[in-house]
Amino acid sequence: MDTLFTAMENDRRATVAPLAVRMRPRTLDEVVGQGEAVGEGSWLRAAIQNDSLSSVILFGPAGTGKTSLAHVIAESTRATFVEVSAIGGTVSDLRREIDAAEKRLVMGGLRTILFVDEIHRFNRSQQDTLLHAVEDRLLVLVGATTENPFFEVNSALISRSRVVELHSLSDDEIAELVGRAVADERGLAGLYVLEDAARDAIVTLAGGDGRGALTTLELAAGMVAPGTLEAPVAITEAMVRAATPHRALPYDKNKDMHYDIISAFIKSMRGSDPDAAVYWLARMIDGGEDPKFIARRMFIAASEDIGNADPQALLVAEAAFRAAEVIGYPECRINLAQAAIYLALAPKSNAAEAAIDAALSEVRHGPARKVPDYLRDRHRPGSENYGQYRYPHNYPGGWVDQRYLPDGLERGCFYQPSERGWEAWRIDAAARDRGQ
Repeated sequence: MDTLFTAMENDRRATVAPLAVRMRPRTLDEVVGQGEAVGEGSWLRAAIQNDSLSSVILFGPAGTGKTSLAHVIAESTRATFVEVSAIGGTVSDLRREIDAAEKRLVMGGLRTILFVDEIHRFNRSQQDTLLHAVEDRLLVLVGATTENPFFEVNSALISRSRVVELHSLSDDEIAELVGRAVADERGLAGLYVLEDAARDAIVTLAGGDGRGALTTLELAAGMVAPGTLEAPVAITEAMVRAATPHRALPYDKNKDMHYDIISAFIKSMRGSDPDAAVYWLARMIDGGEDPKFIARRMFIAASEDIGNADPQALLVAEAAFRAAEVIGYPECRINLAQAAIYLALAPKSNAAEAAIDAALSEVRHGPARKVPDYLRDRHRPGSENYGQYRYPHNYPGGWVDQRYLPDGLERGCFYQPSERGWEAWRIDAAARDRGQ
């Protein structure tokens, strides 16, 4: 039960709480961004407004408002709201809260909403502890995670919950969030004024992270004493840069961001855009990605997307891998960039990949086809009856008209050369050599 002393304790906590905590929204209308998740007509908004929330897992990058939404739920519901962090939380903690929730429900008809922050940090057995309680509605689970829940959260728990994805905030939304914090009495209370260049710097440094933007604002404001409502103190771009000299864009080495960025990198090279390829390469390097991983992907792309349109691409990719292996960071960033630009600018052909995939499909699903007798190995008794093999070098141009495919397959059934680069030139040259 809250008392006067409880209110005093909360006020004291608020005075020392970070700006991002003090500025947490109290209602849905105070939530910045996330229109798809909690905008008008969304399931989550209706469930919160009607106090009919069922279990939900909030999934999104850091600073997108997952914890803030949980606190909006806490402010809006008539249910008891309890919180457990997966960092340091135990099975005993979960069982204690489940038991307490069951008692509230049975004895007083009072529902419980359990917020589990960083739910992906619970192992499978810990997550299993929640299954019975969630299924029987002894409590409503609100989980928050920065990791893809379909990989990191028990599938049985997923099936009993609604997954709601939150997205990084736009630049305009970050600017709105920062402007509100400057003026709001819970924030800087109008004792500071944010210069336009300083606001733009905060937006850039935030990279879509609302909490990061408010932290940068707080650090910059801390560099000078507050002014007054009549004479607020200016926060300049120089103060923002001094408070946060380096922007750390989100990157993980084995999760969604890792795969999204390497995918963008490969597709940029395939799409012949050297600027995009170098940008995504820089994102990986800045995030500390293993240079050999990057080089391996270029090694694959050299054959998958360029192939014989430029056979040199495979050698360039091999050299980049060797540089990553022998030289390492920071110097090998130059080798990687050179290779990425070369692959992006090279003529493209996926004929080699298409040919081997088509041939494998034929081998795996087609009939067993015999090797023509005249192509068989001659080092066995009876081989004199195999028929004549025509040795191409005994003929003008080093070519002779001879069937090499087994019966039932015709030339061109697998390899379809592109009309680009060395591949197109080589096909024309081969035709000339054959006198066609």
